Amino acid sequence: MNRLFGSAPKAPKPTLTSAISNIDSRISSFDVKIASLNAELGTYQSKMAKMRDGPGKSALKAKALKVLQRRKQYEAQRDQLQSQVWNMEQAQTMRDNLAGVMTTVDAMKTTQKELRKQYGKVDLDKIERMQDEMADLMDVGNEINETLSRGYEVPDDVDEAELDAELELLGAEMEMEGVGVDAGGVPDFMKDEVPEFIDEPPETNAKVQEAAR
Repeated sequence: MNRLFGSAPKAPKPTLTSAISNIDSRISSFDVKIASLNAELGTYQSKMAKMRDGPGKSALKAKALKVLQRRKQYEAQRDQLQSQVWNMEQAQTMRDNLAGVMTTVDAMKTTQKELRKQYGKVDLDKIERMQDEMADLMDVGNEINETLSRGYEVPDDVDEAELDAELELLGAEMEMEGVGVDAGGVPDFMKDEVPEFIDEPPETNAKVQEAAR
C-alpha cells in the first residue's frame, strides 16, 4: 500500500516546549474541574447546615463525600502533571545551559584556530635576531654620538710654562731670521709675488702718505 499511495507524512518530533505546553493545558482543565467541584461542595455544605439530622441530610452528605473524593483524585492527577512539568522544565534548563556551553566552546575553538594561524606566521628567531641587530645599532649610534661630542680643547695635562717658553723661543727665532714686516710695511713673502685673489699690489708707505696729502 505504501508503494502505491505513498507513506503518510511523518509528524514532527515532540519537543520539551510542546510537551510542557500540552501538560499545562491539561493542568488548566483539572483546575477548572476542581473549581467546579469546590462550588458544588459549597452548595452541599450550605444546605446541610440548614437541615436537621435525618435521611435527607444523610443522603446529601453521601453526595458531598463523593464530590470530595472526585476532587481529591483530580488534585492528585494535577499534582502529578505539575511534577512532570517541573522535571521537564529542569531538563529544558539543562539543555539550554548545555547549548550555551557548546556555543562558548565552539567560539573558543574558532578563536584558537585563528590564533594558531596568526602566530604560526611569526618567526621568533627572526624577532630575536632583529632585537639583537637593533641593540647593536643603538650601541653604534651611541658611540658615534660620543665621538662627535668630543671637545677639541687643549689637554689639561699641558704645562703652561712649557708653552710660554716655546712661544718665547719662536719669537727669538723669528727675530734672528728676519721674518716679519719690513720698514715699508710689506711682508717679505709679498714683495716678489702677489696672490691671485689680489687685483693690485699693496701700496708702500710713501704712496700712502702722498695720497693722504
